Amino acid sequence: MPVTIGEVIAVLDAAYPPALAEAWDTGIGLTCGDPDEPVQRVLLAVDVDDAVVEQAEQLGAQLLVTHHPLLFRSVQSVAADTAKGSLVHRMIRSGIAHYAAHTNADKAVRGVNDALAAVLGLRSTRPLLPDDPGVLPPGHPQAGRTGSGRVGELATPIRLADLADLVAAALPSTATGVRVAGEANRLITTVAVSGGAGGGFLADAARVGADAVVTSDLSHHVVAEHVADPGRPAVIDVPHWAGEWPWLAGAASVINSGVADRGSAGSVTTTVSALRTDPWTMHRL
Repeated sequence: MPVTIGEVIAVLDAAYPPALAEAWDTGIGLTCGDPDEPVQRVLLAVDVDDAVVEQAEQLGAQLLVTHHPLLFRSVQSVAADTAKGSLVHRMIRSGIAHYAAHTNADKAVRGVNDALAAVLGLRSTRPLLPDDPGVLPPGHPQAGRTGSGRVGELATPIRLADLADLVAAALPSTATGVRVAGEANRLITTVAVSGGAGGGFLADAARVGADAVVTSDLSHHVVAEHVADPGRPAVIDVPHWAGEWPWLAGAASVINSGVADRGSAGSVTTTVSALRTDPWTMHRL
């Protein structure tokens, strides 16, 4: 029997438990598609847009897995003459189901933040802001290990300027690149990371004694007020898409191994999209 979309979803839900999602994060899970339909090809991407859906069509994928939800905020219509509605209709016509793992994937073990910490070479990582103990049932393999962001140590202390180079080399390139706030020669040992918009975790990074924090979507005033105190962590701001992209390879591995572990007679081919869906397209000095 071929693998079904529902079986792949079960694998993803086990790895990135929906219970971990923030209460406001209502766009996770299956957006469109039939869980009973067979799946042979899965495309993984950060975002859902026209280019990614076209790639899924060209691959002959029956399932598109993304980090960002398509229907993130409350909607009253998915009519085909709306931007998101047109994507829903297009995927349905092309036989492509869509599934999103968002803040649940951020918090999960081996999720978005663990992936970001791993590509930066951080060791002894732990949640920057641990979840409440009861968010997962007792005995769950991830119980007591989940939470927002990650903090860990570099193998060898390096200058902030060198850490910025390391971050830029470790993440896919974008038009805007990496921005840094802090003294170039500051010695960095402990690094906090938060994939996506992590401005709300700067104080947590300071609280745990991080020397630097790597995150995205930081505003002028938030950073200016933060670094006004030289005792607080330096800041490295990376493009939102780039900081979350490293998770895709791990999620593909989760699907491949999870389907095999379930003993399905069928197989699934996974592809990680290299399309740059970061919205910024040019940069001028």
